[in-house]
Amino acid sequence: MTNPLTEKLVRFQRPERSLPYLPGLGSDRIAPLFGLDIVEYDKLCQSFDDQAREAARALLDDDAVAAAVDALPLQPGQHVLALGESSTADRLSWFEILRHLIELRRPADRIRLSNFAISGATTTQTLNLLPVLGFNRPDWVFCQLGTNDVQRVGGREGQRLVSRPETERNLRVLRDRGLVLTNAQWVWLTPTAIDEDRVADYEPFRRNGITWTSADIADVAMLARELPDRTIDVEDDTVSAGEAPLLLDDGVHASVAGQQAVAASFVAALAD
Repeated sequence: MTNPLTEKLVRFQRPERSLPYLPGLGSDRIAPLFGLDIVEYDKLCQSFDDQAREAARALLDDDAVAAAVDALPLQPGQHVLALGESSTADRLSWFEILRHLIELRRPADRIRLSNFAISGATTTQTLNLLPVLGFNRPDWVFCQLGTNDVQRVGGREGQRLVSRPETERNLRVLRDRGLVLTNAQWVWLTPTAIDEDRVADYEPFRRNGITWTSADIADVAMLARELPDRTIDVEDDTVSAGEAPLLLDDGVHASVAGQQAVAASFVAALAD
């Protein structure tokens, strides 16, 4: 049985995406990075995929969600590509749940979803993935970025990893260059809200002197809304209003319930 830290690392870290230029980076080479053998690693990955599928099944019990999946403007045979950070790279992310929603509800359409999000990526680092768009020629690009840009080093008054002007520039370069490389339709998601108290109490963040503020998250969300393409607002979807916690103990990453809420909100908005 794997320990909780290892499970969290496998859930969010995808070395094959962070190191795309290393050929043959399969389970046999990735598993030891987490201190696991191949069987343990593959079993854990399959468990996350099963959880994402069950999260999708649960959403489809809601007739409104099922109808929204039916009404998504994705055509048979189209390719959807996701760019982003840990909120999307998560093996239990809204995008992985979306993949299962479509597979369960519209299997005959053979819509393909490819997740190229990388945990920890800033908008600056994501510019390096522009060739991926040219190689894959997607019909749609779904993109959620900016939370890592506003990570502050040295406390609440410390420096952001990426300045506001640079974040804005990067988002527009990503979109404009992406349109040169492909005719894909772009859809942006705002970052989701954080819990400042949990962030402040999370020992790894305290130990490394890093933090996030709600004001910074709101600022990035505003930049996303100002982009010329469709922006779907999911900023408040991880604000707890019931018994199920919508954020993990770090106060930044969404729980499965939080990712379900984002997936449901995204599907409803895109289908509208």
